[in-house]
Formats: sequence, structure tokens, C-alpha cells
Amino acid sequence: MAPLDAERVRANLAEVRAEVGDGVEILAATKYVPLEQIGVLADAGITLAGENRAQDLEAKAAAHPELTWDFIGRLQSRKVKQVLPHVRYVHSVASESALEQLGRHGAPETKVLVQVNVAREEGKGGVDPRDLPAFLDRSPVEVVGLMTMPPAAEDPEDSRRWFAALRELASRHGLRELSMGTSQDYAVAAQEGATIVRIGSRLYT
Repeated sequence: MAPLDAERVRANLAEVRAEVGDGVEILAATKYVPLEQIGVLADAGITLAGENRAQDLEAKAAAHPELTWDFIGRLQSRKVKQVLPHVRYVHSVASESALEQLGRHGAPETKVLVQVNVAREEGKGGVDPRDLPAFLDRSPVEVVGLMTMPPAAEDPEDSRRWFAALRELASRHGLRELSMGTSQDYAVAAQEGATIVRIGSRLYT
């Protein structure tokens, strides 16, 4: 990744904000942002960041406590203990082993989102929508919302039905947070009720 420019990031952030509205949190995905450039995001007005890898999350959150951090990568059960102290939310709870570790290491303030495989794609992470009620019942920590990654599509409109399906699931279960939409389709996600959009390249280039 080329060095980040705070003014460029600030301008991109303002454009995304105008598209999604004030009620949607813009999470800066930092998977490809080196530790030494995270400060640029704070300078540009970013307040919420998300990291995919537990080790990188530890380092970045420790160096930049001025940012609120979420974990947005695949949650391996053996990484739960490492992740929890640094984050507001974990967006990607999707396995029985993760639930077990959350029960072991979670605290009363621990809050998570359950990742749902809304399209029921083979080999893709996430809870099957049909299994969601039982999965929620088994959670030992507070579930505040749902997250999804729809099937790959060139046209953002192709993701609309999957975002709508996640919104309906969240409404059915009384969950307030909807983490959905990335640089490719965040505007459609916001229209369908996203409360958090996970943006990477759209902010940085």
C-alpha cells in the first residue's frame, strides 16, 4: 500500500459519510494498513477501525488507543482470549468452538455480532440462517447484531437482497447492529439498514 495522505483520507471519509448518512458508523478496515500509518487515519478523522488478524490488532490497538477497535476477521477459537481485551465488538462469531471460548474468556461487557452465511454458500464462514435462533440461544455473551459477507458480485445491486435478508433476521431477533457492506457495496448496504460499513480501499485511494 502506498503511504496514506491524511487530507485524501479525510476527503474520502466525507464522501462516504455523505453517501451513507449520519446514522451509519464508518469502520476503517486496516488489514493492509501498516502499523506506522495508523496514526494518519486518526489525523484524518477516523474514529473506528477494524482489524482482521489478532496479532496485528494487539499491536495497532496498543499503539493507538485513541481509536475504537473492532475485530472483523475470521475468529479462530484459540484467538478469542487474545482479541477480547482490545475490542468493542467482535463481528465474526460463527462456530461452536468460538462460543465455548467466549464462555471461558468473555466478561459481562463482552459484545459480539454473529456472522451469518445469508446465501448459504458452500465452504463459506457463517451460521446458516436456519440455525441462527439456536446459535443465539447458546451464546454465553451478549449478541448485539449480525454481520454478513454476501456472494462476490460486480454489481452492488446484486448484494441488495442479501443485505435485506440480514436486516430481516436482525429485526426478527431484536438485534440492533448490522455490519454489512464494504468498499464495493457500502451504499447499497446503508440503504438496506447497515449500522456499520467496513471500508478499506475506498478511504485510502
